[in-house]
Amino acid sequence: MTNPVTKLRDTAAHYKTLDGKDRKRFWSDGILNNALYILMAAFIIYTAIANDKFLTPNSLTNIVTQVAQYLPIALGIGGCIVLTGTDLSAGRVVGLSAAVSAVLLQKLDYSRRLLSAFPDMPIALNIILAILAAMAVGAAIGLVNGFFVAKFKLHPFIVTLATQLITYTLILLLFMSNGNNGQPLSGLREEYVGFVNGKMLDFGNGAALPWVVLYAIILVAVMWFIWNKTTFGKNMFAVGSNPEAASVSGVNVFKTTVMVHTLAGMMYGLNGFFEGARLGSIAQNTGLNYECDAIAACVIGGVSFVGGTGKISGIVLGVFILRIIFVALTMLGIDQNMQYLIKGAIILIACSLDMRKYLAKK
Repeated sequence: MTNPVTKLRDTAAHYKTLDGKDRKRFWSDGILNNALYILMAAFIIYTAIANDKFLTPNSLTNIVTQVAQYLPIALGIGGCIVLTGTDLSAGRVVGLSAAVSAVLLQKLDYSRRLLSAFPDMPIALNIILAILAAMAVGAAIGLVNGFFVAKFKLHPFIVTLATQLITYTLILLLFMSNGNNGQPLSGLREEYVGFVNGKMLDFGNGAALPWVVLYAIILVAVMWFIWNKTTFGKNMFAVGSNPEAASVSGVNVFKTTVMVHTLAGMMYGLNGFFEGARLGSIAQNTGLNYECDAIAACVIGGVSFVGGTGKISGIVLGVFILRIIFVALTMLGIDQNMQYLIKGAIILIACSLDMRKYLAKK
């Protein structure tokens, strides 16, 4: 990994060798390539000036908490984008996993308990079972996605669109089962909610960081290791850059593709477990369009749809920037419906800048 100080020194040395025309192009390219970050920095500064509550401890801990809650789905979908694909089923998988977690962790005496015959067990074991079940559900759907993409060379857009619809059907069937008749899954055990959202660090005056922040930090470390220090991670980037060349080099493209999608599904499942505790009541539309935010965060963070490019640190930064923008929009009193327009604009601008960088390299 290049030392930032060394990189800055090399850039400065390169700049000194340029003539007047090339120096102008150097600055114009730098501004265009980082236009999104510059605009967002200006927006954040404006919000801080317009609303003095934006940078308070309460607001900052709220942003960090939201980042931790939404990181897993972005980390999962980031691998799919590295393979030049995407995953439209991610949000629905989060919803199904949240529902599965809720079903396993409803209070024993809750009147509308979906699994009334489910045996009583120690809460720690129950929570572990719910985590494993949520991740297993996600992994199974990710495995299906990866199999059809790798085996039949179908575009991930088509495959994940199909599994999105199939997953939503499973959600509807689950909510209609055992006489629930589509009612939200509520009455979750306090231990489950506390395990995710209980106060880990209390700064006073309502500012506190929940346990989910620690789990997110651990998850980022694990995913960074997988992406950067394992053969699987190296193969993923090789397949994303050029699957034919990777195959000639001895990389099992089929296995790598399936594993990337399966790992992504596990991240969606974990996100669903977190989401169940955050919401406290799971509805049929839980998870709807979550993949849009995740894709936007990845693109903002430099994960390229061209393939073979992306960093875990970039995804974390992208999620941070996106959550900051949404919190800022709320504090500025912007109509919530307008956020969809802003999300779309962010994705368009980020993808356009990414493609510009790719064409410039060619």
